[in-house]
Amino acid sequence: VQLQASGGGLVQAGGSLRLSCAASGRTFSRYVMGWFRQAPGNEREFVGVISGSGGSTYYADSVKGRFTIARDNAKNAVYLQMNSLKPEDTAAYYCAAHWSITSDYRSYSYWGQGTLVTVSS
Repeated sequence: VQLQASGGGLVQAGGSLRLSCAASGRTFSRYVMGWFRQAPGNEREFVGVISGSGGSTYYADSVKGRFTIARDNAKNAVYLQMNSLKPEDTAAYYCAAHWSITSDYRSYSYWGQGTLVTVSS
């Protein structure tokens, strides 16, 4: 599967952004989709994950209650709605695909290119 993330940009603290990840292939619904982020000098960090059906989602404590992951299997797309953004959310955000739910970025085989989110204070 090929993934392409988009939607990043510059936003003020407290604002919102919606990231999208478009996937190729006919088996998209079989993939668990994860979102990760990486700030300069930091290790890649788990943000959240959604099951293939979209029925289950899990989030990092740092974004719980502010970020929401959704997917549209008919459109081969997954989304990350980010609200109440904070300067510490500034990072490159990546979508990734795997066969099972895990927060370990090293398990994911398929990655989109990063989309940069910058939150100003």
